[in-house]
Amino acid sequence: MPQNNRKAIIMAGGHGTRLAPITKGLSKHLLPIYNKPMIFYPLSNVIQAGIRDVAMVCNPEDIPLYETLLGDGSQWGLSIQYLKQPEAGGIAQGFLVAEEFIDNHPTMMILGDNVFYGTIMPELFAQANENGQGGTVFAYYVKNPQRYGVVDFDDELNVINIIEKPKDPPSNYAVTGIYFYDETAVERTKSLKASDRGELEITDLNVSYLKDDQLSVVTMNAGVAWLDTGTFNSFLNASNFIEIVEARQGLMIGSPELEAFIHGFIDVQQFKKLVSEYKDGNPYRDALEQFIKLNDI
Repeated sequence: MPQNNRKAIIMAGGHGTRLAPITKGLSKHLLPIYNKPMIFYPLSNVIQAGIRDVAMVCNPEDIPLYETLLGDGSQWGLSIQYLKQPEAGGIAQGFLVAEEFIDNHPTMMILGDNVFYGTIMPELFAQANENGQGGTVFAYYVKNPQRYGVVDFDDELNVINIIEKPKDPPSNYAVTGIYFYDETAVERTKSLKASDRGELEITDLNVSYLKDDQLSVVTMNAGVAWLDTGTFNSFLNASNFIEIVEARQGLMIGSPELEAFIHGFIDVQQFKKLVSEYKDGNPYRDALEQFIKLNDI
């Protein structure tokens, strides 16, 4: 996939209170989903989207931990910056925190605690990247839409509204934690009013685009898995899902090293060097070496 001038924001703030006490001394996004830190999964999605410039929006006290884990991203062909989110002000607040980083570029925002898997993900991202005007979000069928921003369709399946955590959901399609926006996202966010819980809601930003007839809502099909990791059960389910798919299909899901190589961010020598930095006998290294062997590289 060719790289583009879009920038990426990974939202990795908050305090993960629903996962306490395991989040009491550690950012939720650094916890393991099976064999990788949670943050590896959204970072891999960013690479799949062909984006090199990345901003991590984090709690100030967590930044040194992310720097230790991810560095400046150059080992994967990325440029990673770390931005402080001083207080929980909603997902859309990330655009205000990252205004200088965005610098009037189109953006991709992804939530650090969402796990996406599907061979068509790069294709979906390519389509979103081609949408130069407005925004693109992805909808997914869920059994408990009350927890999410929910898409309201008319009789012809046109999107007429998106409602945040409705008591009586108009559909079962929830907006997932990946958002593509044009360069107007920052100015639109500045015009938003805080919700009753004192936050700038991403749903309100989506509605802003929708009212201007500039929002595309793409429905993810059965070939994509979307795993929210906000509760103990969903956290465990995500780990079990990754383990099962990797074991049965021999695939690595959410590996920045592998995605950076596949999408041309690093060459084969750089890829092999990254693999060699893991000790012999390490299962993560073994899985990457299996990819090298099977593909004769």
